[in-house]
Amino acid sequence: MTQTTATDHVVSKSGTFKLGGDLPVHRLGYGAMQLTGKGVWGPPRDHAEAIRVLKRAVDLGVDFIDTANSYGPYVSEELIAEALFPYAKGLVIATKAGLVRTGPGEWHAVGRPEYLRQECEMSLRRLKVDRIDLYQLHRIDSKVPADEQFGVLRDLQKEGKIRHVGLSEVEVADIKAARKVVPIVSVQNMYNLQVRKSEKVLEYCEKEEIGFIPWFPIASGKLLEPGSPLHAIAKDAKATPAQVALAWLLRRSKVLLPIPGTSSVGHLDENCGAAAVELSQEQMKKLDSIGG
Repeated sequence: MTQTTATDHVVSKSGTFKLGGDLPVHRLGYGAMQLTGKGVWGPPRDHAEAIRVLKRAVDLGVDFIDTANSYGPYVSEELIAEALFPYAKGLVIATKAGLVRTGPGEWHAVGRPEYLRQECEMSLRRLKVDRIDLYQLHRIDSKVPADEQFGVLRDLQKEGKIRHVGLSEVEVADIKAARKVVPIVSVQNMYNLQVRKSEKVLEYCEKEEIGFIPWFPIASGKLLEPGSPLHAIAKDAKATPAQVALAWLLRRSKVLLPIPGTSSVGHLDENCGAAAVELSQEQMKKLDSIGG
């Protein structure tokens, strides 16, 4: 399989999107969840490689890095600060709160206002910043009134501790409810060639010019197996299947901001090379038809 090679600043070819209308980022970002240990728990298996991944991402033009307090927990944020502080001008680091960890692979929603405020303060400290560019509610906690969760984010924004607010794993009704309390500039839902249950959310984001950050952006399972239609299109495009899956997202909508994650510099180079992959209209139609 031929692969499009990542070169310095290749990510700039993915285009740009302005979060909140005033915070420009390249549309192909980096998701920092996989930098942690197995089960998104504890330190990385190879600490030096994790640091190299973060530095290489910036070298390739990545200026949008997504993380969360629960990745590790805390490990991902600490690695980002270790590798990249003092931060390059224009580098946007987004983080989240609202999920707590009790062990590897275990996630529990906690949206109490005092907890969200505490975690914002701790993220500011770990990331070594005075203001978080994009602070996302990782999950809406059904045990706490939603307006209370949105309200503390509004208050933190007014206090200057966060610049913009985002949501994660929500429906259109959730976004509308949140926007009555605080401006929402991004939504982070699972979305890829294979999983498209958030089409209505994407349509709403397109209409309202809200950034849609698709987590788990690279298709998996049968779509990546040799002999699949995705493989055939990748061969024709002189790219890898993973690169084509990412290139499809970049072409699918101008508001999509994929954040492929990896703990390997080699895979990072492959993922970032997707920014240079050009898909024809015919290839897009084939990709539209094989997923979902």
